[in-house]
Amino acid sequence: MFRRHLLLTALTTLALAPAALHAQDNTAGDIVVAHIGPFTVLPAPDARELNAGMTAALAEINGRGGIQGRKVSLITLDDAYSFEGFRSQLDKAMDSKPVALLAPLGSVTLKRMLDSQLLDSTDIVILNAVPGAGVLRSPGHPKLFHIRASDDQQIRKILAHARTLNIRSMGVLHQDIPIGTSGLAAARTAAAAENGIEVVAAAASTDAPAITAAAKALAQANPQSALVIGAPKFVGESIAALRAAGITQQIFTLSYLPAPALAKFAGAGARGVGIAQTFPNPSGVKLPLQRAFRAAMEKTHPDLKTYTTFHMEGYVTARVLAEAARRARSINPTGIAQSLRAMGEWDLGGYRVDFSRGNAGSDWVDIGVVSGDGRLLY
Repeated sequence: MFRRHLLLTALTTLALAPAALHAQDNTAGDIVVAHIGPFTVLPAPDARELNAGMTAALAEINGRGGIQGRKVSLITLDDAYSFEGFRSQLDKAMDSKPVALLAPLGSVTLKRMLDSQLLDSTDIVILNAVPGAGVLRSPGHPKLFHIRASDDQQIRKILAHARTLNIRSMGVLHQDIPIGTSGLAAARTAAAAENGIEVVAAAASTDAPAITAAAKALAQANPQSALVIGAPKFVGESIAALRAAGITQQIFTLSYLPAPALAKFAGAGARGVGIAQTFPNPSGVKLPLQRAFRAAMEKTHPDLKTYTTFHMEGYVTARVLAEAARRARSINPTGIAQSLRAMGEWDLGGYRVDFSRGNAGSDWVDIGVVSGDGRLLY
């Protein structure tokens, strides 16, 4: 019996050895975080702007001595907007033992990540997946934390706003990918809650003829407004197609296409488009967060003259990660996750996050309107 006890003890020690070494590796040197996104394939600048916001925040944090005396190092990798690319780059990132993956982008990629149970076998937490599609949140994953308000919350805000404008019907042009299909379902639910706004739907792939056909079908239905849901390039091309098909009514979309990028896609047709926003105006100066963001961006990226909400989102994501690491008992993925849940409501200066009730940290939504010169007005 005694020999059996010794054998079990030895086996347990050997089994725990890799974990102990891993924990030891996370107590010295730089704190590593990763950003994997479509930097070269996706025409919209979302990933690059998220990254610029992150680097500004981390430069600010490192300039103040880092976290618990350690610098924060950011690994940036291009997944070419595919799940295969994402999985390959995640494997490469894991060689550096990052404690968190910040703001990965793409509903198809992230849905396949969940369906393949990739997170179950990877020692990392994800902070602020983009987009906020319902299929990524229900049921979601314990290692997947969301800062931005969900697509459902954005759509509810848009439908409630439409109701105040006495809009009784809305055409929904959606891309046939998870963000589009779950967005259409959310629009129908929100429309029913707003005293029965009628929804007319049209789906399309990213092919130009398919988008043109869907836009013409909605124009023939003559709704009082339109909502476009999909990836940034799809949204820009769809809004241009709706205008070309004769839709002069109010058009809305979600927070994934910055106003300047929309203006490039749709030209004069971008004017008046309402874009849901999940972060404060990056051009504002009223909130302490806005002032801190602008100071960090000006110092780190002096050549940038205008900022988008993706710059702000990247900045906020890195700030939230840093605060969780600062409060963590152990700066490793498990410690970061525990710290996020334990930190309660945290105010960044006019924008609050709170993971104490679940893995969604914010429900902040506003609607901006694109001006004639391609700026977003709140």
